[in-house]
Amino acid sequence: MSSQVIVYSTEGCGDCSRVKQMLQSEGVPFEVRDIMASEDYQQEVERLGFMGIPVTVAGGRAVKGFNHGELRELIAGAGMKK
Repeated sequence: MSSQVIVYSTEGCGDCSRVKQMLQSEGVPFEVRDIMASEDYQQEVERLGFMGIPVTVAGGRAVKGFNHGELRELIAGAGMKK
């Protein structure tokens, strides 16, 4: 079973939307955690060492922002790519 991909984001975040669109186009299932809807999610992001979003987590690694190359590596490393 592959690792789960989690995207920490919030409404109105352009880079968050780009990350989610990229994952959808790659056919990668993911869970969205809205940091404005849950203080727990905000604390999870801070525990990962980040103060902003988006943060994408998979396979024990985290990538901040929308960096296509890093996100592709993250997905591949977590065995999420079809």
